[in-house]
Amino acid sequence: MKDFFIPKTSTAKISVGLIWLFHFSGLLGILFINRELFLETTPVNLFITIVLLFVNLPDVNKGVMLAAGAAFVVGMGVELLGVNFGLIFGQYVYGDNLGVKVGGVPLLIGANWVMLTFITGAVGAVFFKKSAVFAAAFGALLMVLLDLVIEPVAPKFDYWEFANKTAPLSNYIGWFLVAFPIQWIYQKQVKPKDTVFSFHLVLIQFLFFGIFSLL
Repeated sequence: MKDFFIPKTSTAKISVGLIWLFHFSGLLGILFINRELFLETTPVNLFITIVLLFVNLPDVNKGVMLAAGAAFVVGMGVELLGVNFGLIFGQYVYGDNLGVKVGGVPLLIGANWVMLTFITGAVGAVFFKKSAVFAAAFGALLMVLLDLVIEPVAPKFDYWEFANKTAPLSNYIGWFLVAFPIQWIYQKQVKPKDTVFSFHLVLIQFLFFGIFSLL
């Protein structure tokens, strides 16, 4: 466990420290200081986090760019189908706290698909080193579980909201079916993988949104 949890390089130590600082500060800011002000900084926080993710990759090669491109294009594609036609995930709309939109979908949502694919895929690869299929399935399952935790918080943060107020079962089934092939591409193309930064970011995502879901 400690081999992929404890940062060893200065880059990893700084990056892990920053994402914990950002999310802890955001948690306190939303709860006790100025809710709207801190929520409006979400695009900046997400952008910096994605930059740090790529900074911590051992090698940004063609495989990385292929996997990132696939996650972005497929992610944006299914989101556009959902927002405009109610397909795959159900009928929902995005709010104003995720930045600039194209066709009703924030561009950062495409980047978020990349981030989630990479961090959950890296964790999946730790547990299933010899099987890309099982690693991809585990990564896709982690993405569904993260979405399950985020869904109750999303409307409160003006991220997105479903027509019937709660996400339908099709949303979670759709997440897995879309995430799995993207995860498989990630497992096949991204070698070597980052584990330390990814593990911390997955843990932070569960804690941050989990706390707000409970509240």
